Amino acid sequence: MLNLISFQSSPLGALGQLALLAALAFTLAGTWLAVLGGVRADARATEAARRATWAVFALVSLAALVLMTALLRDDFSVRYVAEHSMRASPVWVKITSLWGALEGSVLLWAWLLAGFTFVLSLTLRRDSLRPWALGAMFVSLLFFVGVCASVASPFTPVATLLADGQGPNPALQNHWMMAVHPVLLYLGFVGLSVPFAYAVAALITGRLSDHWVTVTRRWTLVAWVFLTAAIVAGGWWSYETLGWGGYWAWDPVENASFIPWLLTTAFLHSVQIQERRGIMRSWNVWLIVLAYASTVLGTFLNRSGIVQSVHAFAGGPVGPVFLGFLAFLLVAGIGLAAWRAPQLRDDGDPPSALSREGAFLAGNWLFVVFAVMVLIGTLFPTFIEAVQGRRDASVGPAFYNAFAIPLGLGLMLMMGVGPLLPWRRADGQTFWRALRPLLIVGVGAAALAFVLGVRGAGVLGTVALAAYNLLGLGLLTARALKQRREARQGGGFLGLVQEQPRRYGAYTAHIGLVVLALGLAFSGAYRGDAQASLSAGAAPKALLHEQVQLVSLRQEDKPYGTSAIARVLIDGRPFEARLNTFRQAPGTLFPSPAVRYGALTDTYLVLTSIDPAGKWVSVRLIESPLVSWIWWGTLIVCLGAGLTLVSPRQVRVRRVPSGLASAAD
Repeated sequence: MLNLISFQSSPLGALGQLALLAALAFTLAGTWLAVLGGVRADARATEAARRATWAVFALVSLAALVLMTALLRDDFSVRYVAEHSMRASPVWVKITSLWGALEGSVLLWAWLLAGFTFVLSLTLRRDSLRPWALGAMFVSLLFFVGVCASVASPFTPVATLLADGQGPNPALQNHWMMAVHPVLLYLGFVGLSVPFAYAVAALITGRLSDHWVTVTRRWTLVAWVFLTAAIVAGGWWSYETLGWGGYWAWDPVENASFIPWLLTTAFLHSVQIQERRGIMRSWNVWLIVLAYASTVLGTFLNRSGIVQSVHAFAGGPVGPVFLGFLAFLLVAGIGLAAWRAPQLRDDGDPPSALSREGAFLAGNWLFVVFAVMVLIGTLFPTFIEAVQGRRDASVGPAFYNAFAIPLGLGLMLMMGVGPLLPWRRADGQTFWRALRPLLIVGVGAAALAFVLGVRGAGVLGTVALAAYNLLGLGLLTARALKQRREARQGGGFLGLVQEQPRRYGAYTAHIGLVVLALGLAFSGAYRGDAQASLSAGAAPKALLHEQVQLVSLRQEDKPYGTSAIARVLIDGRPFEARLNTFRQAPGTLFPSPAVRYGALTDTYLVLTSIDPAGKWVSVRLIESPLVSWIWWGTLIVCLGAGLTLVSPRQVRVRRVPSGLASAAD
């Protein structure tokens, strides 16, 4: 039982709260100055607003530093520290406690948002979008800093000072990935505020040409990379921590991060069409408004307590506040887009179905339908509870898989053929000439997989489309290399990449997506799962064609909890799986599986129960093919996306014959 000592106010808590209140004051001033600068075209007001971002970032940074110091110093006079940390926690757990609960996570969001706003203030061009982009960023800051300074302040003092704290959420200290996944996710979410701010500025000023999408492409791509890495890092945490051998369960909070990823991916593709052809303007405005709004929706779901999830925080007072901010964003975005609807119309004819634009547009529709279906499945139980009062309604993986598999295959189909088609329009013969070799190779790959024992339409379709996409990317690269040789340009493939990093970065990212898709398909369809009880000193048992034997069982005590560790031989290879208990939840077991990663198959061992006398354990053995391809595919995706951010090398291009020039385009 925690010992009580006399109450003492915390100077750290007072300093942190004062920093947040001062940041809120500068945010209000910055918002007013930015609007004033936009309405009156007042450069001095705009400059003052720009400098206000520096003060906000400095003050929110101070607040975050104060909370981190309180956590590291075990200052239990701060209620957040008393409720979510304890003296015995390792240093890395105390650091991650900063975002391990509701108030701290909102402060982290506010700090990252202030950081993005500060960086934006250093890079903004001096044009009519400048004050309004700053103003839109300040509105987001006003909400998040205001929430931190009021209903979700992490610096509220305790009524009675405790000798020790209650400790962090055990599920969040069971794996080091909790030091990485939330930060990546917030970077992705917050990063989308910048293109959203530019879209608002373009709508307010009426400058709806290509300028705003060109300026924000890099910002959006950086946010997308963080979001991609965060989603897969969360899957890895689930795989390594929860003991079920999976990485994605269509959990409501998982879905809440997937929806903005789908919409942002669609935006990145349609941006290319607007830059190249000056069309799909309305698509881009709607996509980025909905993508940013969906990040707030995800935050609302995560912090309102209305969904049940291992990832969600307990319900608190911020749920209605976030819902109000989400409604404000949607009303403002929809209202501005409706106001400017005449200017959002495309100048030219709608894209032809048999064209590169047509393929991108079809892909965008698939992304949007995917996002809408995930949203329906996520919110359906909440609607049922609100209407009927039932809390037992749920939407299982079968619902999501029913549309995710065909939509995913459709996206892979568009991904392969789109870059091979010309801009504007292709005749039927050109289209068939581009598609025929891809189909031949795809069908051949699926037939070979079938002969080798692969079954299931989804897996065979993924194999076919993987080969189809890889061949398409290979043909595009071979065509470009041929053009270089005929134009007598040196450098080979490396020179090609240096001159067009954006294009070949996209190709690399698509290769990564193909690798990731194969990992998802095979690991989902061909996972082996078996359970058994093992006795110490007994002969090995056969599980999944493996010989499994318990060698020893020991206990490891630490100040913050206890681990029961089983040493098991699987076909002679040692595995050590753990069952952990933490001081905060003494009756709950948290597994730490032993995983041996392989290029083709992972071997995954988890303890499900143990004998208190130490004579036996129950284990679950799982073998999943190609799981590692998911992690490697994501790394390739992120590397490819990073390559697209590299500036191209400027070279003097010799004259290319006219026929080759059109093919290169």
